[in-house]
Amino acid sequence: MAASLHDLVLSFSQKRKREGQSVFVFSAAKKQERSQMILSSKGFDGTYIKVYVGEDTDEARQTLLFGSTKQELAVFGLSEEVGRGYSKPLGIRLLEYIKREKLSYKIHQAIALIVTFLAYATYHATRKTASIVKGALDPQSSVAGLKFPWRITYLSTPSERQGLLWVQGDGWAPFNGSDGTTLLGQLDVAFLAVYAFGMYFSGHLGDRMNLRIFLAVGMVGTGLLTSLFGAGYWANIHSFYYFLIVQMIAGLFQSTGWPSVVAVVGNWCGKKKRGLVMGIWNAHTSIGNITGSLVASVLLSYGWGWSFVVPGLLIAFMGIVVFLLLPVSPESVGADRGEEEDDEVDSPKKNGEGVTEALLGSDTEIKETAVGFMEAWRIPGVAPFALCLFFSKLVAYTFLYWLPYYISHTAIEGKYLSDETAGNLSTFFDVGGVLGGILAGHISDRLDARAITAATFMYCAIPALYFYRSYGHISMAVNVALMFICGMFVNGPYALITTAVSADLGTHSSLKGNSKALATVTAIIDGTGSVGAAIGPLLTGYISANSWSAVFTMLMGAALVAGLLLTRLVAAEVAARISEARSQGRCQDPEQNV
Repeated sequence: MAASLHDLVLSFSQKRKREGQSVFVFSAAKKQERSQMILSSKGFDGTYIKVYVGEDTDEARQTLLFGSTKQELAVFGLSEEVGRGYSKPLGIRLLEYIKREKLSYKIHQAIALIVTFLAYATYHATRKTASIVKGALDPQSSVAGLKFPWRITYLSTPSERQGLLWVQGDGWAPFNGSDGTTLLGQLDVAFLAVYAFGMYFSGHLGDRMNLRIFLAVGMVGTGLLTSLFGAGYWANIHSFYYFLIVQMIAGLFQSTGWPSVVAVVGNWCGKKKRGLVMGIWNAHTSIGNITGSLVASVLLSYGWGWSFVVPGLLIAFMGIVVFLLLPVSPESVGADRGEEEDDEVDSPKKNGEGVTEALLGSDTEIKETAVGFMEAWRIPGVAPFALCLFFSKLVAYTFLYWLPYYISHTAIEGKYLSDETAGNLSTFFDVGGVLGGILAGHISDRLDARAITAATFMYCAIPALYFYRSYGHISMAVNVALMFICGMFVNGPYALITTAVSADLGTHSSLKGNSKALATVTAIIDGTGSVGAAIGPLLTGYISANSWSAVFTMLMGAALVAGLLLTRLVAAEVAARISEARSQGRCQDPEQNV
């Protein structure tokens, strides 16, 4: 034993000579050597070596795995995922201490789903506040923007709207000038452009870092930047560049969210019923939007700064919760997958994939490495779904950022609504989005056809948008009903692609079980979609100054293109269903002939 251990230490020290990294070697002790001890010494080449001699216990492994590399992990007979983060979050340790027993797989899974749900809901709550506050920053109504070429209504501002403008004052410089709408649009595109840019890097980093820490830092940073934007109210800041820079940095921090939460949920959810589960889980987007709308609307009367500061504090608090509680994967907390084998848990590992046998004295190295950016693009289905999401998010984020503004500047039954009322009313779009996400996920599971479901929803969104623009002004009830339908068809495919589809592609068969692609694929798809999310609100800021009808025409065109981009995948799914039906028919024919 001593000789082989010496050879192993010497071999590792030579390999690490130029890397300067610590070497950890694990050796099961003999019965008479049960006392644990760490032997530390300098190797012949100057590399610092730690050799553990003792019993094979969880505590010993946690000590050894701290800072270990792939080669050492192969020797330990442990997966790289364990080595990256077997140290349980403090909150999980506390729960186990209180219960006096180890938490089950299902409890860990529930914690992961709930924490990521609340985490991303707060992300969207902070984004939604900007659309609510727009009316307070730029209360002036553009007469040209109120014209209805399709259905002619009021062309002048009623006395109710004039009274509201007096109560709100003259807005907030520099957004209360003639170019206020354009400046607000530029803030949106600056935020979303940096968000989209950062998304690609966030996915790349997420596959290489501890997702719990990565997500927590992003949330606390988002809370700080959101609060700084609101602090401009009390600091009496009127510099456009201050708000621009704050929004850009906030977009960078926000980009950490989506790749992280989808990767975590993908780690805990098997492919069986993934569309339905993630459709329900993805309600966090709409719940966050609704929460952000209601909180910002209520606080608006106390000063628009509070509408940013309170959501900022909320997401920072949730960032701390994530750090204390979030179990990134079953392997990271030592949860046993055995009870979930029937659920086809294929992400990131199933049935022992990627876990090596104990190889004491072997040079075997774990082969699994993070998937490269271009390699992820080449995964079948990634490119068409990413481009589809580009146009889908263009539509969804135009509503996210401009719907309250549009409602407050559109006469409904001959009356204009206050910014607070318009913000509250806009939540029905998100309520429809909750139903749309669940329906899209459930239907795609039943049909086993993600592309068909997403394309169908996008095509249905076209008439829904037309009817909302044409008839939404008739009455409050009609406006709410049509807004709900728009939210259902617009957010349905958006939710499906960013959750179930991303998770499916991140664990595609072409990856041969490699788990190091989920965050990268998610970032590519949502990052590409976020470019469209940046372009939509920007174009709306310019186009709406002349005609809101032109804005809706743009949105309907984007929905059409989104559906067409999936044509090839739709054809493949249809062909697969036909082939499956024919094969079943052949199996039944012999039975009928007997």
